[in-house]
Amino acid sequence: MWNENYGPPSYPNPQGGYNPSYAPSYGGYRAPPGPPPESEEYGYSRYPSPRGPPPQSYDPYGFPPPVSREGYTGEEHHHYHHHHHREEYDSGNGGEYASAAPTYRPRPPPSEHQHYGPRFLGPDQNEMQPYFKYSQCNGRKKALCIGINYLGQDNELSGCINDAHNIRNFLCTQFGYREEDIVMLTDDSQHHRQIPTRDNILHAMRWLVNEAQTDDSLFFHYSGHGGQTPDKDGDEIDGYDEVIYPVDYQESGHIVDDLMHEIMVKPLPAGCRLTAIFDSCHSGSALDLPYMYTTEGKIKEPNLAAEAGQGLLSAVSSYVRGDERGALESAIGIFKSFMGNSEAQEANQYAQRTRTSPADVISWSGCKDSQTSADTQEDGRATGAMSYAFTSVLAKNPEQTYEQLLNNIRAVLRNKYSQKPQLSSSHPMDIDIMFIC
Repeated sequence: MWNENYGPPSYPNPQGGYNPSYAPSYGGYRAPPGPPPESEEYGYSRYPSPRGPPPQSYDPYGFPPPVSREGYTGEEHHHYHHHHHREEYDSGNGGEYASAAPTYRPRPPPSEHQHYGPRFLGPDQNEMQPYFKYSQCNGRKKALCIGINYLGQDNELSGCINDAHNIRNFLCTQFGYREEDIVMLTDDSQHHRQIPTRDNILHAMRWLVNEAQTDDSLFFHYSGHGGQTPDKDGDEIDGYDEVIYPVDYQESGHIVDDLMHEIMVKPLPAGCRLTAIFDSCHSGSALDLPYMYTTEGKIKEPNLAAEAGQGLLSAVSSYVRGDERGALESAIGIFKSFMGNSEAQEANQYAQRTRTSPADVISWSGCKDSQTSADTQEDGRATGAMSYAFTSVLAKNPEQTYEQLLNNIRAVLRNKYSQKPQLSSSHPMDIDIMFIC
């Protein structure tokens, strides 16, 4: 039963939000010095006492030995159109999707670099082209699950904490994640570092991507209030940035999509997977990724050639070279020896304009930027509609293409909710390969 929207809380606009001058640190997550702060320092005295026993403890943000998982091998492809062997997803039985196993096994992701976009001459007159690499997801696995019910506040939600625990259990049983490699931030926690304050969320985001390697698989899940705020840097077509609301947003402010992209996308090396799920309102582009897909196909992509045509040819060369190091900051430092500062700055501007990445970043969102996301009841428990649809569809058939998964999630949501799920990515997608994480 539909209960509430995961929209922005009906409070005055929070103060002290996104600071454009913020410069994130990419060091690992470290415990704060000294003893835990008093509760009133962060305003925790406003939040009611946790309900029920504390969650299972873990070594907070530790770095256990890596876990390897059998990789996928198979035919390699270098195209981005999809084959027309689409199955029928709406079985006509009230919007339920066809849960029978497909008659074929989807192709695994290719292991080679995937080149795309316009070609350019580099500083050494060699032809260069932007590229990315699909992750085989057989390296280390880490996850960050955030569920905020806003306990005791106006517009309290019911299913977000359940969502976070459901996603954690799903990742462990379905995709081989270990509980000790998963950080949980929920507002019923009795540990101050596990409460989803703005500071704790940003620290945990940095922990998630710290020391990321090719073929690692990182997973980010957020269930809570989402909203929009006027765009300050001109990178949004609709004039609004998407934001998420920490539990202490009234004191500390929201977290804007530009900052999430800066922390969780830009540092990733080629071939590292980040899978993100946003079960919140106005979440269609919450990670600020340039490519967007719906059940109707690709609906958004950057114009790389147009960007390059604006005096950015040499900047593109340094950007592509920098991808091999996994961080644009490194690229700028390397190429300053033969580039002027203005060109180095243009390289940074090019990356900001296109939002592309050599990493393998995808984001599933519960609705478009203009839609709201539903807080609902499934199987007698409060849950977010997107989180429920994602886990239930993959539990019934774990081997699906991205296109199948997108359509099957849509089929689950179709009759109950108006929201339409979206898939965003940091690179052009072949949506006929198998989804893995």
